[in-house]
Amino acid sequence: MRVWSRAGTVAVAIAVVAAVPGCQDNKGANADPKALTYWASQQSPSVERDKEILKPELRKFTERTGIRVNLEVIPFTDLLNRILTATTSGKGPDVINLGNSWAPSLQATGALVEWDDAMMAKIGGAKRFTPVSLQTGGAEGQTPTSVPLYSKVYQLYYNKKLFERAGIAKPPATWKDFVTTARKLTKDTDGDGRTDQWGLGVRGQASTIAVHYAYILGSARGAEFFAGDKPTFDSPAAVEGIQQYLSWMGKDKIVNPSDAENADWADVYEAFADDRIGMMLVQTLGQTLKDYDLTDKDYGIAPMPAGTGPGRKNVGSFLGGTNAAILKSTDNMDGATELIKFLTGPQEQVTLNAAYGTIPPVKDAKGKAFETEEAKIARQTMATRAIPLPRVPQETQFETLIGNAVVNWLSDTATGKQPGDEQISSALEDASAKVSAGG
Repeated sequence: MRVWSRAGTVAVAIAVVAAVPGCQDNKGANADPKALTYWASQQSPSVERDKEILKPELRKFTERTGIRVNLEVIPFTDLLNRILTATTSGKGPDVINLGNSWAPSLQATGALVEWDDAMMAKIGGAKRFTPVSLQTGGAEGQTPTSVPLYSKVYQLYYNKKLFERAGIAKPPATWKDFVTTARKLTKDTDGDGRTDQWGLGVRGQASTIAVHYAYILGSARGAEFFAGDKPTFDSPAAVEGIQQYLSWMGKDKIVNPSDAENADWADVYEAFADDRIGMMLVQTLGQTLKDYDLTDKDYGIAPMPAGTGPGRKNVGSFLGGTNAAILKSTDNMDGATELIKFLTGPQEQVTLNAAYGTIPPVKDAKGKAFETEEAKIARQTMATRAIPLPRVPQETQFETLIGNAVVNWLSDTATGKQPGDEQISSALEDASAKVSAGG
């Protein structure tokens, strides 16, 4: 899932679209069997860079099929609203990209083509995809309405120079060791009496990142955030997971309190590159750190630490990423299906995921770009330690309410006022009631 700053209106917008009678039956403006319109999500640092990556590949598709592709690259900050508008107007594209955590909510609009066994057979069959990536295609128990395109998982990145200076031989494998390691990295390096090097950097102002940590840490403790489609946010395990995150800045003091104001990952990457933080917990970075003149001599990658003790589950990440879908309003179903077959083919999966630094969700996409230590760890996490975000229509409400709450609690923690369990549990109970009531 990418950051979307207007997530607070998502659930309402989707509910309105779902209520429009027959909106999914409107026909689009494209009636040319030799042309398609494709809305691609921005995956690289700029829209122009995405076009540089995609246009040569789409020309290959045209050469093979004779079908022209009108490409528009849309930032994730705008994409969901654009999709919702298209489903109501009937004048949208043929093929879209979507953040995979949106899939259940968008499925509820009825505007997306179902990928049943017959449709899947047209792109090589469901068995080509990793099982956990297929789970992101829609709501649990329903026929998926999108297919995986690019995948990411959370990993631990560590600064080799700072580890060596602190006498740390290897990255931590458990959360207990993680805190111990981070404390060794947190220090006053210039002797002025103030900490200027920290064990961990976080992007504290991003509600999406906050809910990611809450979900991963809570799930690893056994939290179930929905029972069917009933919200159950306020379990003791969920509270413990949120407290674990807040404690890194609060009780454990391994995160700079000013990180509560970090609005962009660039703030964290710059601190990492400048040797001001020793570790980051972020989704697969691929080429990103090279933009900061860092190589594998400067940093290492390890799996997310694991919990220990009774009731712990082997959860290290949710599966993030981007899916592809076809709008029912298309007048070129065959061409749209061919485009998704092309994009999910083994060669294109290698080319595109290598360019974006993401991990192919298809099993037959292999290449040197995915033989790095980073890619191997990511694929191992995908196979054994990744779970999807809640596969329910209310998922966007969950992200909004819990993410914003955790951001606010982190801000309080930065001022020395880390909330107690009772305060967190009460707020989570209220959030559950709000989602249950459709608010």
